[in-house]
Amino acid sequence: CGDIPTEPCLFRLNQRIYCTIQFFCHQKILHSGSPLKLYFSGICGTATASLAILMKNRGHQVRGSDENIYPPMSLLLMENQIDVAAGFHQSNLHPRPDLVIIGNALSRGNPEVEAVLSKKIPYISVSELLKQHFIKDRRSLVVSGTHGKTTTTSLLAWVFECAGLQPGFMIGGVAENFGSGCRDEEGEFFITEGDEYDTAFFDKRSKFLHYLPEQLILNNLEFDHADIFDTLEDIEYSFRMLLRLVPEDGRIVANGDDPAVMRVLEHSFSPITLFGKSNHCDLCLSDHRLEKGGTYFTAIQKNHP
Repeated sequence: CGDIPTEPCLFRLNQRIYCTIQFFCHQKILHSGSPLKLYFSGICGTATASLAILMKNRGHQVRGSDENIYPPMSLLLMENQIDVAAGFHQSNLHPRPDLVIIGNALSRGNPEVEAVLSKKIPYISVSELLKQHFIKDRRSLVVSGTHGKTTTTSLLAWVFECAGLQPGFMIGGVAENFGSGCRDEEGEFFITEGDEYDTAFFDKRSKFLHYLPEQLILNNLEFDHADIFDTLEDIEYSFRMLLRLVPEDGRIVANGDDPAVMRVLEHSFSPITLFGKSNHCDLCLSDHRLEKGGTYFTAIQKNHP
């Protein structure tokens, strides 16, 4: 399965066709039932390293490469006995892996990317592998927004943990309560930090569009990632697409004080719970204060004094 054309008028259509082809190409590999030889290009990214560890814990052979090898992810990979080659080289792909997972920082011209394409080695994005192996058979909770995703995802995972729900999770950092940024558990829930950044050089959709959200948290929304988005409207478009993935029996929990969030919510087909300080919010926050040891507030649920 090769790259997709990039002519503007055909981009979205060709991308859908490409992703459909890729999906069927990967099914036999991903669900063969046998341990796979996996190679992660750009393995020291936070999500990529975490996913590599999860896959190794499931019994697969895992190795990878990166140019920027430093803590904390380098130490986590070392602790999990995952070999990391310094730099990107075509020779790193020998012996030939069953599947290459390509990080979103890599692009055409990278030696390993070019080797994968020329040798027709099956490849996949980090986000799609996460969906196929850890999200699709569970109830998916996704935390999105421009700011506060890592903190909110960590808090949500901890709440579920304290409730005895044994959640799996993927967080864009190391959560101190867990000592890890990822976990694969037997519980029915999987909690994911949903990033709006693009998926890979061959899939320019936002990462969070892979995560099958049943429940979605939308913290806030403002202009960011100027390297891939030209305007706030471009970012809002990605979030509108995310909202369209939430089923009608799911739920969106969103910041009712954020004008951009409120614009995006106009395109929702799912029940919405608003939080914030505004009177129209379903969960109204008052008496908000910062004190030593934490943040304190009173939450008043509408029609429930």
